[in-house]
Amino acid sequence: MSDLDPIQRSSQRQFDQQSQRYSQGHILADTADVAALVKRVPPLAGRRALDVAAGAGHTGLFLAAQGWQVTLADISSAMLERATEAASARGLSVFTRQHPAESLPYPDGSFDLVTCRVAAHHFSDVGAFVRESARVLVGGGSLAVIDGTVEDEQPEADSWIHSIEKLRDPSHHRFVNPRSWREHCQAAGLRVEYLALQPFLQPDLNWYFETAGTSAENRQAVLKLIESAPQSARDLFRLQTIDGKITWQWQRMSLLAIKPLA
Repeated sequence: MSDLDPIQRSSQRQFDQQSQRYSQGHILADTADVAALVKRVPPLAGRRALDVAAGAGHTGLFLAAQGWQVTLADISSAMLERATEAASARGLSVFTRQHPAESLPYPDGSFDLVTCRVAAHHFSDVGAFVRESARVLVGGGSLAVIDGTVEDEQPEADSWIHSIEKLRDPSHHRFVNPRSWREHCQAAGLRVEYLALQPFLQPDLNWYFETAGTSAENRQAVLKLIESAPQSARDLFRLQTIDGKITWQWQRMSLLAIKPLA
């Protein structure tokens, strides 16, 4: 994959380095959010699923355990190794492919479901990801996305959390707000059936630093931004200190969009 752009290359490097931290015991191992969203997927005769930016495989392996034929795709070979190890440990069979989210190397209409969970904020072009997802879906197929977001009309809080995330993990690109997700889906010919935001409590800040391998210099910069956080960010993200630990609540978006039948 020599043609990756700088944002994609940064993500590949970050997750190759940190892949071991995303396996069993990571907060993403709890797939209750996936289960709730997949319940909304309209039934189709096919059961072919593509999990884009699959990471350690938590979402795709949940689907495989439910009887889906799953392809796990990721830009990081190390992440795909972790996912393959997890699949083997659970006795599940999956396919793996290494490629970026913005260019899917599959024929039109290859899948009944495309999923992407807590990854799109790393993508260099979310619009391209949505268009490609629409292309590889069959008519009636579903795109299911879960990711952090910032509700519409919150520019100050959006700017603050962007600065925090870029310092914590330089491979972070941008949270996409709900309005933009709807626009990307509409432009790709997908019909948004469900979009909801729910608070998602993050573990303490030090856990978050360790997961991303944040440098000591950047950790100090994050702490300064937290000290000076505007009230809009404090309120929106419920920023607080509990038992000496700094915590906040992501705005977690769940989105389901359908490709109309031809």
